[in-house]
Amino acid sequence: MPLAIPTLPETRGLSRDAVIEALRVGALPGNCPAGILADDNGALAFLVLQYIFRQADEYLPDRAGEQMLQRWADIFLPGGRKAATYAVLAATLSGPVGTVVSQGTQFSQGGILFQTAADATLGGTSVLTPISVRALTAGVVGNLPVGTALSLVAAISGVTASATVTGITSYGVDIESVDSLRDRVLFRIRKPPMGGDADDYVAWAREVPGVTRAWCAPHEVALGTVTVRFMMDDLRADLSGYPIQADCDAVAAHIATVRPVTVSDIYVVPPVPQPVNLSISNLSPDTPSTRSAALSSLSAMIKQRAAPARAVNGSLVPAQTIWAAWQSEAISAAEGIDYFDLTTTDAIMPSKGCMATLGTVAFGG
Repeated sequence: MPLAIPTLPETRGLSRDAVIEALRVGALPGNCPAGILADDNGALAFLVLQYIFRQADEYLPDRAGEQMLQRWADIFLPGGRKAATYAVLAATLSGPVGTVVSQGTQFSQGGILFQTAADATLGGTSVLTPISVRALTAGVVGNLPVGTALSLVAAISGVTASATVTGITSYGVDIESVDSLRDRVLFRIRKPPMGGDADDYVAWAREVPGVTRAWCAPHEVALGTVTVRFMMDDLRADLSGYPIQADCDAVAAHIATVRPVTVSDIYVVPPVPQPVNLSISNLSPDTPSTRSAALSSLSAMIKQRAAPARAVNGSLVPAQTIWAAWQSEAISAAEGIDYFDLTTTDAIMPSKGCMATLGTVAFGG
């Protein structure tokens, strides 16, 4: 039976009833001392009941707030909540030959400060000397695109006023979201460590900052091998969440520190995007908002259901088909849509490594 608490008027009424019963009187005038005390006690009791009601949610991780959820993470997850990381950028700077730009020299860009990670000796005013700078603010804000100018905070005689970003050595990642943390805690509770089964590889991959989803396919390549695929939905949003090689290397390096030594080969690779194309006609009402709602609902459905080949209850299953019925259901659930005609087929993945992504959606009359 769900926990229900009385409203403030009901709590005050219960308090008044208790006082009336104790004093053996018929009623309490509104402004009498006993009535005022009864109302005050009722209000205090209501505050206590609200606290108890909130604590009922906090007791378990599926509904706990951020602070209590972090306590669950500290108990169940190695390292707890994934902390934000600092971006490290490669850049170039020019200035008189022999000029030393000391470690800790600061640059700024868009309100974000960076500082050099080591001393650098410049090669000349016409020579682009490589330097390494580290963001002083954690998170993705430090991941600046190639070509961005970093302004020197304090001028150095003869040195150009700014450095130019040439690449990202180490990506900055935001602190793990509450939704991701909750999902990892629940995954750990529901699938406790088993000494290196498929679920363990999923959990290990998701311990790496930036990883949001992961799948494990044991024996996919050959007997004794393990294939891990993963997504970085936030950090690689500009790539639709698909990781780059540096991300695969980072995940592989982490898994290598915790996996059993008996595994012959482990492959850490990104899923292969497989577009799901469809056509929607006779949409009613056919407006920009309903079209946008349909696209959003389809994207959310595919993100929730799509998966490459992976182990389910210990058995390897093929990459997830996105059934036509799921596509229709997603469009039907979009806000504001009354009816429509859908032209599509079951989106069967052509290989184990493929994973569905929303492709072309054609809207017709």
